[in-house]
Amino acid sequence: MLVDYMLRHNYNKSAKKFTEQRQISDLVDIEAFSAFAEVEQALKQGRTSEAIAWCNENKKALKDVESKLELELRLQQMVEMTRFGNTNKLVEATLHARKYFAGQQNESYGLRAGGLLAYPANTLTEPYKVSEEVFRSLVLMTYSMQDLYSSTRYVYLASLFVEAYHQIFCLPPQPLLHIALSAGLSALKTPSCHSAFTSSSTNASSTTTSVCPICSTELNELARNVPYAHHSKSHVENDPVILPNGRIYGRERLMALNDKFGVAAGRVRDPINHGQEYDIDQIEKVYIS
Repeated sequence: MLVDYMLRHNYNKSAKKFTEQRQISDLVDIEAFSAFAEVEQALKQGRTSEAIAWCNENKKALKDVESKLELELRLQQMVEMTRFGNTNKLVEATLHARKYFAGQQNESYGLRAGGLLAYPANTLTEPYKVSEEVFRSLVLMTYSMQDLYSSTRYVYLASLFVEAYHQIFCLPPQPLLHIALSAGLSALKTPSCHSAFTSSSTNASSTTTSVCPICSTELNELARNVPYAHHSKSHVENDPVILPNGRIYGRERLMALNDKFGVAAGRVRDPINHGQEYDIDQIEKVYIS
């Protein structure tokens, strides 16, 4: 999982060194990820040749997952041919469009390709050029349909390649480490982990010590957005009672702690917040439904 995480974030040298140290080369595919990273970086740098070559090698697999990656790359090639309005390049772009878009069932590519022949790179006509204000509001996945002449389209192409690569090789979009961590956090998380009254070993005023990983300062924030664990078996203390402030304790443990605190007869003190005391008649029995 660590090697997978490093490879996904382009720490290829570190991943290779770690693999050699742990002798797990048979369990990871560094070469495949290295080739993947090279194509992704090439797209982000404005080159499509590496991605086109990869598409040619995986043409059948791309068709099986219904990816539009190759069409988008061919459209980007045509963008570069028409960008400067050179006559020879426009003729080349026309032949390019006839070869790659004329027979496509998706007519939108042919229409956009034809528009590239009609509009220069400095046009203000959408979807070939949009204003800066509108551009900032566009999400990443709309780059392919909006600003065709923008260099930011290469970011979209890189993300499209990553998506296609993951689909073909059945890789999850998230690192395996994130998936395992999310599952572990969710398995341990309970509503009390993010309660404002949670006791913790880092809380000097607490009378109890929590060993819950989710309550730790290292993992508490990471676990905030994962779902709660589903517990089919209750771990609530016997004979639970609730204080007026909403906290629930087992009656036997609550009374034992109050005897230890030296609380006056007929009174009950909250074990977490010593400043909150109540009449014993104010506590109520809790029924688990």
